[in-house]
Amino acid sequence: MSTIKVRLVFPGETASRPITSYLIQDYNLIFNILQARIEPGRPGELVMELEGEEVDLQNGLRFLEREGIGVAVLSRSIQWDSESCVSCGACTAVCASGALHLDADAKLSFDQEKCVVCQMCIKSCPMGVLHLSYGE
Repeated sequence: MSTIKVRLVFPGETASRPITSYLIQDYNLIFNILQARIEPGRPGELVMELEGEEVDLQNGLRFLEREGIGVAVLSRSIQWDSESCVSCGACTAVCASGALHLDADAKLSFDQEKCVVCQMCIKSCPMGVLHLSYGE
């Protein structure tokens, strides 16, 4: 089993179709929605984790593209320089996924698994200790 993060961009006419149902039913994929902005009849965006066998993942991604949905496999990640961080918490206010949070001791914690790479934390950090990284 493999897990990937993907960003799907829906044209307006596709946003109301039950696309995720097909991923489960026809491609044996398990999904976890990380971020969504979808309204019927309007363009939208969905960030999700997909889990399944490699062949099912590839077939599912091809299905989405045939349906006119823009697909981007997210290989980007947010890197945090914890040594330079002062734990001010500014990034936690914009982190909708909860990947960045202050623990009981008011120290910043970063959970990479929860991160949806929206990059809002980078813009909000006054110390510049959060960076976008490209790679695997």
